[in-house]
Amino acid sequence: MNVQEAARRWAEVWKRAWPERDVESIAALYADDARYLSYPFREPDEGIAGARDYLARTFDEEDRIECWFGEPVTGRDRAAVEWWASWTEDGKEITLAGATVLRFDEKGSVVDQRDYWNQLDGRRPPYPRW
Repeated sequence: MNVQEAARRWAEVWKRAWPERDVESIAALYADDARYLSYPFREPDEGIAGARDYLARTFDEEDRIECWFGEPVTGRDRAAVEWWASWTEDGKEITLAGATVLRFDEKGSVVDQRDYWNQLDGRRPPYPRW
């Protein structure tokens, strides 16, 4: 699978599975030895089991999820995907806008994921022409 196809598949699965809190569909995107870094100052979650654990922990805290994903920007074995999401967490509405940097193996599985994002209080849709 080429990088463009792998990155589009990643974005499409996340777009569908995140609001459904479908851990298994998202975890299936990752290689057995993947590194998943959801925030630059945290320790990464290691392997597909680590990705699954991270997703289960965070999805348990999120409700009424809405998300949007941009067209991936790709090169060689890497991609960057911009995203925007809002949900309810602990009774509060929040919005995150960010980007994910991905590296794929030859099968199209994610071997490295790094997320960078900003957060604000309240539910806010993407700005016009996002």
